[in-house]
Amino acid sequence: MAQKRENIVMFPLMAQGHFIPFLALALKLEQEKGYYITFITTSLNIKKLRPSIPPQSFIRLLEIPYDSTSHGLPPNTESTENLPLPLFIRFLESTPSLKPAFTKIMSNLFLEENCSRPPLCVISDMFFSWTAKIAHTFGMFHVIFNAGGCFGMGAYHSTWINLPHVGKKSDDEYFLPGFKNCKILVKELTEEIRAITGPVPFPQTMFQEWLETDGMLFNTVEEMDLMGLAYYRKQFPCPIWTIGPIVSSFGSKARAGKSSEAESVSKICANYLDTKSPSSVLYVAFGSQCTLTESQRENLARALESSGVNFIWINRNSSNINQEKEWLPRIQYSKKGLIVQQWAPQMEILSHKSIGEFLSHCGWNSVMEALTNGIPILGWPMGAEQSFNAKMLEEELKVCVRIMASGVVISSDIKHEEIVKKIEIIMKETQGKEMRKRALMVKEMIHNASITTKEGLKGSSVIAIDEFLNAAFCMRKNIFGSPEKLLYALIA
Repeated sequence: MAQKRENIVMFPLMAQGHFIPFLALALKLEQEKGYYITFITTSLNIKKLRPSIPPQSFIRLLEIPYDSTSHGLPPNTESTENLPLPLFIRFLESTPSLKPAFTKIMSNLFLEENCSRPPLCVISDMFFSWTAKIAHTFGMFHVIFNAGGCFGMGAYHSTWINLPHVGKKSDDEYFLPGFKNCKILVKELTEEIRAITGPVPFPQTMFQEWLETDGMLFNTVEEMDLMGLAYYRKQFPCPIWTIGPIVSSFGSKARAGKSSEAESVSKICANYLDTKSPSSVLYVAFGSQCTLTESQRENLARALESSGVNFIWINRNSSNINQEKEWLPRIQYSKKGLIVQQWAPQMEILSHKSIGEFLSHCGWNSVMEALTNGIPILGWPMGAEQSFNAKMLEEELKVCVRIMASGVVISSDIKHEEIVKKIEIIMKETQGKEMRKRALMVKEMIHNASITTKEGLKGSSVIAIDEFLNAAFCMRKNIFGSPEKLLYALIA
């Protein structure tokens, strides 16, 4: 009889930007390491995610109940997609209500195999840090998978707990607490961060609960994120493992709709790119959560038209371009560019030889997908830790140019002339050639971190994921080292 595979429980936040890396990590653990994955989410998300899982995969989607109306949210709100900021925060604040249901799921998983073996570990979202206590009550190893980078998320953490920007003027500069010689200009912060003027209960509680986990996983590479990694290792007593790149095209297809529609969009994009010369196309996309204001869209459209570059623009604001202002159909039919509604196969696009630049909000999934393909970034941060990501990409890795309005990181308004100027730096100037060389160097760095050579030498990310799994096995051996111990734990 074949030996039963070890089970790893994964519990992501109900948000597209979290589902994508969690599902990519699940597939990696299943396909490369041979683990069985139990993936916990709500019923509507299970329906959306199921088509994204490869037919040969045995990932188990397990439902956890969630009633959005009991938290003052619209009916059937089971993810953050399309939620305005106030409701987004309310959604996050409601997630601890999942504790009883999660505890019941863990109890069932613990007992369902007739006292053979409990799950090896729980991998939770950073917003579900409360799961650590529940995992520990069952003697399970617990880690937080932070789908962001160490620098961006570390700077965000430091800002929330120290509030170093409060009371300072826009042009003021300050040293970021916990980071060696890292200076931040207040005007580099997004409006969302500048609005933080005092302690907020939910993130403060979450950060405190992070101290209870047995380890943290980051979707980054040690060699490209040393400053951020050093911050986390000083702030938290648990091991910090950089296991990136965690990228996959499967998770993004959850937003694509019917498979036939996804195939059609993929074919349209591929046909367009195949007609263009190498590194000549600007790819424009702002992730699954961000949308542009009418003014931002119009200035972006005017910039694309004025620059004369080839482009693919993923427009999430409208499903019907004829409902937009005159400028959108005009650039749509200019033959210079392609506007795609709602969704496109981002990994396929970024891996095409015709792509020369990525205009991005600098969400970390998009950053890793770009750098894995050696594509430089034009940074247009919108919120969360994105302004810190963009700063690190520009100043440390030198693979990015940030769009700034009068020296201020992008917020509510930007003129098209500024966008054109920054597009041309990467696409048309000597600086752009050097940036593409740097991006290719980072691509090689990422690749080397994720492979084992013929001589048996392991990259830093391979070593990190092995160390994480070994730590999980060691904890279970210490707790359930004998059949008697396991039986006692199950009965207790």
